[in-house]
Amino acid sequence: MTGSGPQGAELERLRRLVEERTADLQRVKAEYDNYRKRVRRDRLAVREIAVANVVRTLLPALDAVDRACANEPPTPGLREIADSLREQLGSLGLTSFGEVGDPFDPACHDALAHHVSPDRDSLVCSAVLRPGYRLGDHLVRPAHVEVTGPAPPARSPQERDRGVHAPAPADRPPLPAARS
Repeated sequence: MTGSGPQGAELERLRRLVEERTADLQRVKAEYDNYRKRVRRDRLAVREIAVANVVRTLLPALDAVDRACANEPPTPGLREIADSLREQLGSLGLTSFGEVGDPFDPACHDALAHHVSPDRDSLVCSAVLRPGYRLGDHLVRPAHVEVTGPAPPARSPQERDRGVHAPAPADRPPLPAARS
């Protein structure tokens, strides 16, 4: 017997069947690998959301501790609470930002007052009224700042017609600076 004929046809049929099953198995394995990656990504996203929610609820406590430390001589107990709170929030990935002299970035700063300074060519944070916080790359809370820089550009009549606010008339005094 030569290998062609009924046995050769059967061998070829079995070879095709093995190739089909191998392709099916590879496809199922790839789908399973993708599923595992998706589940891992989803778990990380849920963890990040949970951490962000916990951090957001603790920010008022952190603000209160910071105000107490700034306005009173810190007692050993207050100092321990402040250090512990900062350390624990830092271990979750929380970082603060907003320093005097930082360039103003509307994506992460809320300007509560604008002081005109003709010698400046860009807006700079001149006072930090409340620090901002990030959790990794995500903004948790923008920093509240006062900015100093050039006067805003004059608006054209078309911009005023569209509802864009015009600058205050020169004869009206400027608005008072925001208080901390």
